Amino acid sequence: MSNIIIGTAGHIDHGKTSLIKALNGYEGDETKEEKQRGITIDLSFSNLKKAQQNIAFIDVPGHEKLVKNMIAGAFSFDCVMLVVAATEGIMPQTVEHIEIINLLGIKEIVVVLTKKDLVSKEQLELQKETIEKFLKEFEFDIKFICCVSIYEEKSIENLKDKLFTLKSSSKPQENFFRYYVDRVFSVKGIGTVVTGTVLGNQISLDEKVFIPHLQKETKIKNIQVHNQNALEANISNRAALNLQNIKATELQRGDLISKKGFLRGFDTLDISFKCLKGKELHHNRVYSLFIGSKKVEVKVLLFDSTTTLEEGFATIKAKEEFFCIYKEKIILREANDTIAGGIILNSVNDPMKKSQKKLLLNALYEKNIKEAYNILLQAHKKGLGLISSAQRFALSHDEAINFGKNLEEVFCDEKELVIYPIFTKEYIKEQIKQIYTKNSYALLSNAAIKLRIKWASTAFIQTVLDELEKENFLIKDKNLYRNANIKEDFAKNLEDIISKRLEEEDLAPTAPYNIYDDLDIDRKLGDNILKSLCSKKQVIRLQHNLFIHANSLSKVVKQMKEIIKEDGYIDINNFKDKYPLSRKYLITYLDYLDNFSQIKKIDNKRVFLKE
Repeated sequence: MSNIIIGTAGHIDHGKTSLIKALNGYEGDETKEEKQRGITIDLSFSNLKKAQQNIAFIDVPGHEKLVKNMIAGAFSFDCVMLVVAATEGIMPQTVEHIEIINLLGIKEIVVVLTKKDLVSKEQLELQKETIEKFLKEFEFDIKFICCVSIYEEKSIENLKDKLFTLKSSSKPQENFFRYYVDRVFSVKGIGTVVTGTVLGNQISLDEKVFIPHLQKETKIKNIQVHNQNALEANISNRAALNLQNIKATELQRGDLISKKGFLRGFDTLDISFKCLKGKELHHNRVYSLFIGSKKVEVKVLLFDSTTTLEEGFATIKAKEEFFCIYKEKIILREANDTIAGGIILNSVNDPMKKSQKKLLLNALYEKNIKEAYNILLQAHKKGLGLISSAQRFALSHDEAINFGKNLEEVFCDEKELVIYPIFTKEYIKEQIKQIYTKNSYALLSNAAIKLRIKWASTAFIQTVLDELEKENFLIKDKNLYRNANIKEDFAKNLEDIISKRLEEEDLAPTAPYNIYDDLDIDRKLGDNILKSLCSKKQVIRLQHNLFIHANSLSKVVKQMKEIIKEDGYIDINNFKDKYPLSRKYLITYLDYLDNFSQIKKIDNKRVFLKE
């Protein structure tokens, strides 16, 4: 089924809600306050179907004090239905609504002149000409202009037919689902239900979704599209989602629901902006920012001015995190005044200088993604994650990988989804050389080197190891690499080195992994060496991570027996008096005494058995 979202726009009392009722029978003003005041206060949602076509209507309030509610609905419009009363023509909120629609980048528009029965044909034609002239100031794609009266069924049917000629949604498909909540409520026996518009990609029943600001994953228990149960909801579907194990009190209008792993939260955004005619943005001033159905107070920091600008770049700072993507539209308002519209250029807070950031913003503004990658790689010398390309550039993984592969002077790890500037290869090479220069008997695998250079992927490290092997600096022995200048028996030498070290450390031996790291040998290899030493009885294993040289153990056992002879017993106190070791060692050696048949443990003391 094809879907399109049509949103109303227009001045208060020009007949937006009455027109929707005439089209589909839906009474939009549902609340008691709305009925008493006779105006739409919040958004209302309804639809109209014909065969395989579905039109979703979002009716917005026309009152100047309720523009914030209008913006919350407008972000999801595919097309705008500008409603103008033939009796009054263009009014202040007609202008502001159109300015906001233009700032949000919505281009398709239909014009409906209402109350045609209350004016003459000449007045009607004059109003049409005035509206067309007004709209020429903007770059809208005007689909048609239609004159109606809710009391003339033929005019309403004519409008319906024209609406069904509109093409389905042109919202771009992304590689992950996004959904701004515009309403949230709890239904007895069902649980938490949210409503909103599907963006990015479809969502299916029983699929897992992620709520970034809560850092919680949940499952879709039920989907309703226009009050009908559905197996999935597609882009531009108005959908109600029943969420599992989420309390209604945890969510509010403006919260985003998405997929895990795609969006990181930041309390800053970098934008390009353009003010409405006669308006300016002030540096370091607080404004209300609208993104999706979310409203948040922010501070605006201009890039190229410490006073005011009509257009340019700015950094937005907030006291909460945004979860946004490249090219999302925003609106900035001050009190009840719309000031500017903007486009998110950089939704990730990167550690970079202002001059570097300016270059990045210029590249992103020009949609030069290749140049943006190159600039970011200068700031991310230890690798730029391609998975973040979904958020940074609104690219799919495949598109991001293709960009990475076609960049010059980079290494693209397709498996790990990371790209590295090629010059960082020299840094890795130097790190590896230092290891093998410091310890001639170093014997490491790729995985062991990665433990030391955590930011580098195994594939990137492997390219360096391959080069060092070609340069005859290293020799590969199975999956381990050794110094090419050492010709002796590595295994025998390493056994001697570890045995000697344990003997020198005497009663306070280092834990095995620390020894391996100090000697720069692979952990698996180190474990095998210790097993060999234990089988030869040169080293004794007392605990999981405590190995002692046999000579040292014999010595301490002899000395512990001497303490028993002198004091009649040994416990941790008199043992520590003679040997001020850590408690870990003392208890281990005392426990080892229990292996001797002539020694008995009584409470916490060891004594000789009486003959």
